[in-house]
Amino acid sequence: MLIRFLIVALAILNLGVALWWMVPRPTPALASEASEAGVATLELVPMDAPAATVPPPAPDVVALAPSTVASKASPETGKAVVATEPTVPSPTPERCSSFGPFDSQESAQSAVTALGADALRSHVREVPPKAATSFRVLIPPAPSREEAQAMVKRIADAGFNDYFIIAQGDDANAVALGQYRNREGAERRLAALTAAGFPARIVDNGAGAAVLWWLDAAHAGTVAATDLQKRSGAPQRQSLDCARLR
Repeated sequence: MLIRFLIVALAILNLGVALWWMVPRPTPALASEASEAGVATLELVPMDAPAATVPPPAPDVVALAPSTVASKASPETGKAVVATEPTVPSPTPERCSSFGPFDSQESAQSAVTALGADALRSHVREVPPKAATSFRVLIPPAPSREEAQAMVKRIADAGFNDYFIIAQGDDANAVALGQYRNREGAERRLAALTAAGFPARIVDNGAGAAVLWWLDAAHAGTVAATDLQKRSGAPQRQSLDCARLR
């Protein structure tokens, strides 16, 4: 009995399973129809499918050259766009020189005009006469050596000493009557000679003859200073520290 019951139960179960498979079921909607707009879908890849090779991403920024200074993103590609600046040449260093001496301020100003645009900066400088370093007392040159000797005899007869005849130069045949470090001593000697009737005078030694003028100018290093000197008409040229040129 038990065996027969088990056989009947097994037949009923098989019949139920067969009926379940025979009942029609709705086909599931495609993933693309059920998905919402803008939501990524999941796609299953068969296990036996070969793995896809993913290429490495392309670099967004190219190595910059030393002259590159900035970059920004392009609105079309989203990649960095290199911005470069043109190379600016370094300025030519200045050089400064003093041209002179000129005997008047007008001559120095004319030299500025002659240099024109080559003189980037210029300054006309006044140089006062040098102070005397010593003082001489002398009688002006005589027309001849004999007359100078006759004057010396008169000076000696008057009781004066420390005298001699100048043999050459602009004061040839003049009679020198002493040299002094200060003007007061020279004036005392002059007063005594004048009182005795001698036409003596005082000469300043080492003193400048007159006021002189110099032109200080800055010019580009590409311009030869010797050419500027010729154009200015100056007899001399001296190097000048540009820091001293105002």
